Amino acid sequence: MSGPGSALLECRDLAAGYGTVAVVRDVDLHVEPGEVVALIGPNGAGKTTTLLTLAGELPAISGEVVFRGRKTKAPLFRRARDGMGFVTEERSVFMALTAEENLRIAGVSRADACGLFPELEPLMGRTAGLLSGGEQQMLTLARAVARAPQLLLVDELSLGLAPLVVKRLLQMVRRVATERSTGVLLVEQHVRQALQIADRVYVMQRGRLVMSGTGEEVHGRIDEIEAAYLSGSPGEPTNPSRPG
Repeated sequence: MSGPGSALLECRDLAAGYGTVAVVRDVDLHVEPGEVVALIGPNGAGKTTTLLTLAGELPAISGEVVFRGRKTKAPLFRRARDGMGFVTEERSVFMALTAEENLRIAGVSRADACGLFPELEPLMGRTAGLLSGGEQQMLTLARAVARAPQLLLVDELSLGLAPLVVKRLLQMVRRVATERSTGVLLVEQHVRQALQIADRVYVMQRGRLVMSGTGEEVHGRIDEIEAAYLSGSPGEPTNPSRPG
């Protein structure tokens, strides 16, 4: 890794929240091409707030966000045009449309999506609302990846899913980073599985980054880190519709 100078995404002294209430403070992180960076921490730590701010869904209270070498305050749709993809924790599929219609609306071909997840091929004519949670999330991730983003932000991909499905989704995240040089920032509740695919890790607690290291370093100290940081209760105000 060559450091922040080559970063696809970087934030410096970032404070963010809702209105004037800062949920996260003094956040410095970066994501480079081809690496998976995991952002982990207890519920309410501020992880989703950080991701929403980096995506352009929330304005920064202070500090700066740099995307592809340029400071930006642009909304998500403009960052998306510049190569940012964002997979939210809500499965963003149109439930009344078929899987294939969901892809078509996003400008993604059936072949590209099924090339990523062959499991979707027999489901193309099925209404998305009748797919399992795992199938919906495969559809969501395939749609995002097939649009070839340079940077992919992923929030709680595994929420409510079985461990085997989580493993499959995270393996695809790792493959996308490795094979396409896509930079990935991943917020993930399945910490141990996330550490198996992460190049680097940031640990967030009470709205601040309290630790960072390589995936291997953090994985080697996971019992200590879980006891010290990952089981704490939220320490900052949160918007109930925006869990940390």
